[in-house]
Amino acid sequence: MFTKILVANRGEIACRVIKTARKMGIATVAVYSDADRDAVHVEMADEAVHIGPSPAAESYLVPERIIAACKATGAEAVHPGYGFLSERASFCEALEKEGIVFIGPKPRAIRAMGDKIESKKFANAAKVSTVPGWLGVIENAVHAEKIAGEIGYPVMIKASAGGGGKGMRIAWSKAEVRDGFDRARSEAKSSFGDDRVFIEKFVVDPRHIEIQVLADAHGNALYLGERECSIQRRNQKIVEEAPSPFIDAKTRKAMGEQSVALAKAVDYESAGTVEFIVDSQKNFYFLEMNTRLQVEHPVTELVTGIDLVEQMIRIAAGEKLAIKQSDVKLNGWAVESRLYAEDPYRNFLPSIGRLTRYRPPEEGRFGDLVVRNDTGVTEGSEISMFYDPMVAKLCTWAPTRLAAIDAMSEALDSFVVDGIEHNMPFLAALMQHPRWREGLISTAFISEEYPDGFAPIVPDSEEKAVLAAIATAVELLRRDRLDRLGGRLAPHSGVLKRDWVVKIGKDYRSASVIEGMISIPMELGLSIDGGKALTVASDWRPGDLIWRGTVGDRKIAAQIRPVPNGLRIAWKGMSVTARAMLPRTAELERLMPEKVAPDTSKMLLCPMPGLVVSIAVAEGQEVKAGETLAVVEAMKMENVLRAERDLTVSKLKARPGDSLAVDAVIMEFA
Repeated sequence: MFTKILVANRGEIACRVIKTARKMGIATVAVYSDADRDAVHVEMADEAVHIGPSPAAESYLVPERIIAACKATGAEAVHPGYGFLSERASFCEALEKEGIVFIGPKPRAIRAMGDKIESKKFANAAKVSTVPGWLGVIENAVHAEKIAGEIGYPVMIKASAGGGGKGMRIAWSKAEVRDGFDRARSEAKSSFGDDRVFIEKFVVDPRHIEIQVLADAHGNALYLGERECSIQRRNQKIVEEAPSPFIDAKTRKAMGEQSVALAKAVDYESAGTVEFIVDSQKNFYFLEMNTRLQVEHPVTELVTGIDLVEQMIRIAAGEKLAIKQSDVKLNGWAVESRLYAEDPYRNFLPSIGRLTRYRPPEEGRFGDLVVRNDTGVTEGSEISMFYDPMVAKLCTWAPTRLAAIDAMSEALDSFVVDGIEHNMPFLAALMQHPRWREGLISTAFISEEYPDGFAPIVPDSEEKAVLAAIATAVELLRRDRLDRLGGRLAPHSGVLKRDWVVKIGKDYRSASVIEGMISIPMELGLSIDGGKALTVASDWRPGDLIWRGTVGDRKIAAQIRPVPNGLRIAWKGMSVTARAMLPRTAELERLMPEKVAPDTSKMLLCPMPGLVVSIAVAEGQEVKAGETLAVVEAMKMENVLRAERDLTVSKLKARPGDSLAVDAVIMEFA
């Protein structure tokens, strides 16, 4: 077994690998760029080596610097994590020449399966079911249009060396093929240094289901069940689960055996994932094989009890698999939510900044539930524009699917992140969505259920009653605390004020204290709008970020943040401003004028922090609705900004190469 390994990655996956290595008694070496000098993975490792500037192309993607770090520290092996150099065969070969072990498959398998075009050719030859498509070189956009027409719309345009949703476009018409081809090639070249793309038939309403495989150097291979990865946005996975609510035992066995056969055909050694698209009749088609550890591997670990990173290390060290296919049992259900630094209210555009608060839920086993959080940040960490926007992977396990989903819902409500925009409200709302809870999903789920983007969930009458009860309980404690401050001229102490009005958004609800007294812990009887009394119980204290307790028979975990003259309460995807006040205050408050938002209709604002790639118009130019105005790159994704109506450009305020903050003015219109 190795005594020291180097982790050629950053963020949560670097931390994940270090944890297992530490458990196995193996020393670890971290590498870091300028941007990651104070990163969590650097602190966790036994040693750390600086490998260059912040851009990945000048640090994490430079094999020579990784090899030099191995030589300097005496690391015997390299674990690549995912992304970066994890699927670069030339990197494996360079390590082998230096006598350093690559913790992953051999170069032949990476070449055969890592390239999407070559992998499909190989799968066809091995009689694996594949999607109809064109696997040869596509010369230009005209050639792409011809191929798409022959295959039949819709088609998927994909980067051959791609991954993570980059370099992928769906085209429903000839016009979309041309634009999609150009964008896919541009993104592919920017992200992977390889602008080759291919085209295949797009299966409507498919599920994205993948099989986890393990194979050693002694001819042993097995599969560890499937993962359902259909909840995606722009081909980027958001939520995963294991097992799939759609796959039956017969289909699982067929997919698993085919995956193992494919792995054996390329002499695969290590953990790998065979991805399929599955139609409504459970017909499955080979999509690609990822010759590395997947982002979503924790859900497989939770339902099988098998540490995939440990298995990768043992296989790389030459050990035989200690488990057989008959040993693999799927126990319970696991769900993973990816916490991204992106604004769900701005069509999930990237966000960067410092984590002024980062308080994940407590990890561990709690009765029949397990909570796990794989992360590479801590409070004070900076989310940089240089790398992937994923902040953490929150996972829950329970004996049943709905119990795992409910555990995820509570864990999300208990996860405090401030300083950046993030997709937690969307994830929390998703956990309540009836279609998701029933397992009736496809890769089109988000576009179908949120065609106009994600908007804050509007609470119904019952939910408003819960929010009003929380706001009243918080206000009673706040006022009582103020009353106990010495030197106050006009304290509110005396008889408990029993009648209140709670403003939630623009709605006013009455709240009456029926019984109980102000204390910590608190237990009150409250009537909302004259309804049946609700028992409100909590040990919340002023200053706590999470209000935990019960309102009636509902167990609540809600985030509380003070705002001017009130509170912001976040709960189950809802985010409302609530203000509890005395009736006379409410009477006067209703008379206050509303502030009017400034008019920005004659400006193009940068929707995210990013780099201006190009400006497609000039001052004085007349533009038609739908035409491209500018292209902004954020976290390696190119975002095309188009005119929403016919207009004339009056002034350009930015130029290519400019780095802009969110809402910075790019241009003005007449």
